[in-house]
Amino acid sequence: MKRKVSIISLGCPKNLVDSEVMLGILKKKGWIVSENAEGSDIAIVNTCSFIEKATKESVDRILELAQLKKKNKIKYLIVAGCLPQKYKKKELLDGFGEVDAFVGSSDFPKIDSIIKKITSSRAAKIAPHESPARSRPFIVDSNPNFLYNGSHPRHILTPSHYVYMKIADGCSNRCSYCLIPGLRGKYRSRKMASIVKEVRKLSDNNRIAEINLIAQDTTFYGTDIYGSRKLVELLRRLVAIKACGWLRLLYTHPAHLDDELIEFMKEEPSICKYIDLPLQHINDSILKRMGRKIERREIVALIEKLRRNVPGIALRTSLITGFPGETDRQFRELLDFVSQTRFDRVGVFEYSREKGTRAYNYSGQVTEKVKKIRHRALMLAQ
Repeated sequence: MKRKVSIISLGCPKNLVDSEVMLGILKKKGWIVSENAEGSDIAIVNTCSFIEKATKESVDRILELAQLKKKNKIKYLIVAGCLPQKYKKKELLDGFGEVDAFVGSSDFPKIDSIIKKITSSRAAKIAPHESPARSRPFIVDSNPNFLYNGSHPRHILTPSHYVYMKIADGCSNRCSYCLIPGLRGKYRSRKMASIVKEVRKLSDNNRIAEINLIAQDTTFYGTDIYGSRKLVELLRRLVAIKACGWLRLLYTHPAHLDDELIEFMKEEPSICKYIDLPLQHINDSILKRMGRKIERREIVALIEKLRRNVPGIALRTSLITGFPGETDRQFRELLDFVSQTRFDRVGVFEYSREKGTRAYNYSGQVTEKVKKIRHRALMLAQ
């Protein structure tokens, strides 16, 4: 009988690529990928935990699958990704008794050996909904450093016309509110040859219309392995692939988006005239406390330059409201900026106070009620 595996991939597209690699590894080993958790031999939740709401969503999905396991509708349950990376082993083993294994954000390539371990352990000989701590693998590297490359198999989960291409993992920006460096490790770029090889393979085999380049900061690409930012050079190599469709850039840091990239976007028809530009705020004091390494005047100048040089460009941004110390005046500055700038798309996060970040200990924590009021005001303005 064919063994079935299903996966619930939560959070961002970067997480989705990890899920695709896990499924690619298991398909190569003979597993059948199922769209439904119910009826699967193995159900995997690839979790996100960078803010409180993401953690809650991950926990809720784990508990839903735990109920299916209790009813013998799935055999084994694995939790992967940022949740195991964030919390201590004892917390997770004690809190999720039905979970058979925990896998960190950099350890998912070991998924086949982990499954072999749990299916051959004595856990298989006891009640299906029980998973004693001694028999449950907890595979979490405290220093995440894995980086997939074109040689790793992938089972693509997106519709056939587009795909995500991770060009780097981790982050070294160290924004004061963000857990990503701890959850995903320091910034590490893939080699250009690896990316080109994978894009060529996908383009030749599937004729994909659009490739979305992703990383925690795509504009920082190459700094760690080439000594300087190399995104434009990478783009030049990719557009030279004849079968390659559109290229779209996600997650560009405003402090790293330079004139060379803007000029290339202007001249190259294969680059989508779209920029995802997470600003987080516009007030200089808040930006400094956030560690964003950019000021309001530079942000305004950058947006003007983008719109002037790339006619018709679509601009998306993400913002944080209720950051510690944010006054009514500072929020009004952000609200007016959104109204005046008229972005094509805006996503707003209510500040999430996360242990392990510098901002956790900042004075002037804003109440949840005020965060929600400000969130609503921003979205209404947009």
